[in-house]
Amino acid sequence: MRSPSPTLGPHPGGRSGGRLPIVFLIADTGGGHRAAARAVGEALEDAYPGRFEPVLLDPLGGPGASRLLKMITGLYGPSIRLAPWTWGAVYYGADSKLAMAILRNTIFRLAERPVIDAVDSHDPVAVVSFHPLVGNAAIAGRSRARVGTPAITVVTDLITPHAAWRYQRVDTLVVPSASVRWQCHLDGFGADRCHELGLPVSASFTRGPVRGGAERAGLRRRLGLGPDRFIVLMTGGGEGSGGLARRAAAVLRKVDNVDVVAICGRNQRLQARLERLAHRSGDRLHVQGFVENMADWLRAADVVVSKAGPGTIAEATACGAPLLLTSHVPGQEKGNTEFVVGAGAGAHAPRIDDLVREVQRLHDDQAAVEAMRAAATRLSRPRAAGDIAELIAASVGMDLSDDDSYPAAAEI
Repeated sequence: MRSPSPTLGPHPGGRSGGRLPIVFLIADTGGGHRAAARAVGEALEDAYPGRFEPVLLDPLGGPGASRLLKMITGLYGPSIRLAPWTWGAVYYGADSKLAMAILRNTIFRLAERPVIDAVDSHDPVAVVSFHPLVGNAAIAGRSRARVGTPAITVVTDLITPHAAWRYQRVDTLVVPSASVRWQCHLDGFGADRCHELGLPVSASFTRGPVRGGAERAGLRRRLGLGPDRFIVLMTGGGEGSGGLARRAAAVLRKVDNVDVVAICGRNQRLQARLERLAHRSGDRLHVQGFVENMADWLRAADVVVSKAGPGTIAEATACGAPLLLTSHVPGQEKGNTEFVVGAGAGAHAPRIDDLVREVQRLHDDQAAVEAMRAAATRLSRPRAAGDIAELIAASVGMDLSDDDSYPAAAEI
């Protein structure tokens, strides 16, 4: 395992006053990996205006990716929506050092070429991975880059990290929770290489909850919602998973005086199905596809109904939104529900009857809603993206306190 050099060689971007490229490795299996990368990119720009240029690259399913990897990653969405057990079997079957070593030396070797090409094109000062299956590609990129270029992994699974995340050859591991940090320490990551900083969320989520009912009512009006209604926000992440249609229909049918907002993500079939239901709901169901203002919807809601996805949990708690968690993707989302419920920030509602009962309870007990809202706010880590940005900047030799500092030159 190679440790990063304390200094980098001269970089043309820094010398000319231009932006310093950083390759961010993502994959669109769910929406969380891309969202985390964008959040860190925003934080870098906020802390170091004009200094860095994040280059987002999907070596598994993006342009330049192999057909085989595109086919494999394309199965993720359908599998977690239609047959989650199939994803669970794959996850647990590969959750060992031996299995990942075999996969890295076979199938996932195909992810290395796009990263090497990106390094050749952009000459980055760091390679940062936000996906568990591209660790070997990050190392291939680091090996191609200038001496001292670090490979950093930002873990986006909240409680249960797959063996793929715990790749010993990376220089630095950023983890979201004490649970993940403990598991990584068992695998040999010391405190000098493993940093618990939280799960990064975009700046739009870090303003915290709304300040009182008047602000929430105004926000609801701007979103086209009734200002005095009890709002149940339902979301299934980027894939629109979690049985949203059945749950939305049940809540509308069995709980009076509530409105439902359904965020369908990229799931166009789900969106079309819910739009047909909305026509029969008497304006109580509001259907959205993939939204760019998710923070506003979360702040407007009285309660958020979702599967236990780490990105949704991080975003909702940053906005002080109570959570009703209905399910989890087998494997990487195991433990997320207990984490939220144990903190008092939400409740578990695995069956539709449970969900209806919890929505009715919270509708009738505003004090319980406010207690969960306060617990969600305490659970959040809104500074995570900024802290990760500072760690990345420090790893390439940039000092936030010195406006004119660039990576220092080193003998090569």
